[in-house]
Amino acid sequence: MIDAAMRHELAGRLWDARVGVRAVRPLTESQPGLEVADAYEIQSINIRREIDGGARIVGHKIGLTSPAMQQMMGVDIPDFGHLLDTMVPDAGRPVSLSGYVQPRVEVEIAFVLGAELRGPGITREDVEAATSHVLPCLELIDSRIENWRIGLMDTIADNASSAAVLLGGHQYPPDVIRDPRTATLLVNGELVAEGSTADVLGHPAEAVAWLANALGEFGVPLEAGHLVLSGSCTRAIDVRPGDRVSARFEGLSPVDVDFE
Repeated sequence: MIDAAMRHELAGRLWDARVGVRAVRPLTESQPGLEVADAYEIQSINIRREIDGGARIVGHKIGLTSPAMQQMMGVDIPDFGHLLDTMVPDAGRPVSLSGYVQPRVEVEIAFVLGAELRGPGITREDVEAATSHVLPCLELIDSRIENWRIGLMDTIADNASSAAVLLGGHQYPPDVIRDPRTATLLVNGELVAEGSTADVLGHPAEAVAWLANALGEFGVPLEAGHLVLSGSCTRAIDVRPGDRVSARFEGLSPVDVDFE
């Protein structure tokens, strides 16, 4: 564990890196004693700064749920971050990458809750019953840690490498993903990654249940109306200005985004 003053100092490093659109060295290099509780408190410090600046929490994202992403990032358990209204660009418009350090894209299923979920004890069935609808989506992730040299503590502290949420326009009932669906990611028409909804802790709703129970340990519910990103079905792919990216799930409408 580290003390409160050091937590605030590390949060300040990440805050300055985000504002300055630059990367910093891994926090764990200077603070090898950083623990999970420290990392989530660092994340919370900067979320409170965002809220003080006028942002609003609209949901959560779950990260590192698939074997592909855990292997890519060298971790073995999921994590979570906050989603703010400032992270949801207008659908159908090109997305500028100028404010991001080293952006990547992932293919995900997003859940919109119609009822509160409060852990512990939340099951996949509870998630399905509480879900208003699901949407295919692209998540834009970004790391303020140089060269993506992140361990679990670094990515948790950095709001689980959150950047933006690019939602599909078509809403589906939650049972549409009851059976596994193939997920593919295309960049400029080229297939660059492939996976399945079954790669997300066996089922995306299991990931949402994990999050509800993890937040329940802090006395925090998943709120009705909030958006929950269940985790990437594929490995993450670098994206650059000029790229056209498409997320596709078998039998569902595609999500197409142009980056500039």
